[in-house]
Amino acid sequence: MDPTKSSTPPPVMGAPVGFPPGAYPPPPPAGAAAAAYAQQLYAPPAAAAAQQAAAAQQQLQMFWAEQYREIEATTDFKNHNLPLARIKKIMKADEDVRMIAAEAPVVFARACEMFILELTHRGWAHAEENKRRTLQKSDIAAAIARTEVFDFLVDIVPRDDGGGRHPPPRRRACLNLSDSVIR
Repeated sequence: MDPTKSSTPPPVMGAPVGFPPGAYPPPPPAGAAAAAYAQQLYAPPAAAAAQQAAAAQQQLQMFWAEQYREIEATTDFKNHNLPLARIKKIMKADEDVRMIAAEAPVVFARACEMFILELTHRGWAHAEENKRRTLQKSDIAAAIARTEVFDFLVDIVPRDDGGGRHPPPRRRACLNLSDSVIR
């Protein structure tokens, strides 16, 4: 038999073609399941936003549960993610602080780590809402603006509403000789 000739005829345009099972999603179910299926395929923007907010809240709850488990299981207090000497130096910046117990910087290091992690989680949720995979300053600013606990940071991390433009550079206070010419 000639290998260039096949026993099956060539496909005809428009004729049904058999595809392997699982190549396409199953057909939508009928009845009440059809409505749920349609809602799963397309959620209105308000419902999608509420769904995202609920998912973000659930992630934060899981985050805090994991943090709690981690704190309870901690037995090694010698390894830290943040430098204790730097934390102690910041603590001693207050004139009223004379002595610092050895445990205090350790507790502050863990508290700072948890603070950074939560702010990162909230910022990441904002980045995902905007369909981005890069955490930006605007995401952190949005997380601060949305969370009442972080209100003390509103002036430190201003919301970037300038459309990506950078704020004008700060000018140093300097003596301008042209203004102070003695006549």
